[in-house]
Amino acid sequence: MDAIDRNILVALQEDGAAGLAELAKVSGLSVSATAERVKRLEERGVIRGWRADLDPASVGCPLLVFLRVTLRPGRDESGFRKAVKRMPQVLECHAVTGPAGYLLKARFPGLAEAEAFVAGEIRAIPGVDATEVLVGLATVKETGILPVAPAPPED
Repeated sequence: MDAIDRNILVALQEDGAAGLAELAKVSGLSVSATAERVKRLEERGVIRGWRADLDPASVGCPLLVFLRVTLRPGRDESGFRKAVKRMPQVLECHAVTGPAGYLLKARFPGLAEAEAFVAGEIRAIPGVDATEVLVGLATVKETGILPVAPAPPED
């Protein structure tokens, strides 16, 4: 991935609806060459998909919850991972260091729904030993924009 690809990626993160003509200006290439670059970035999995950035409150899920989940020692974690992947409320699931093996980020309409989810779905997964629920009080920063590293200098 060279500096041109990186410039295209930065521009697309800032405005995912940017047209090829706009991206061509950023890349310094023709529209067709820019389109080919974007296509290659998609094929290589650098661009994982296209989606709208929605306001959680506007679509009925203003409550942000983080869950620390601890599995019983020695359990196969694949069942837990598969179950969590199927849960639309879970936006992110990360294996982490420390006593809790997983950290989940989820959104809900309110506390009652969050409580029902934790009690009825998370704790029902075989191997779950403990959960800790952290309710988000205010979101200071939330972004999906990655800090694209500059291209390494050429020799």
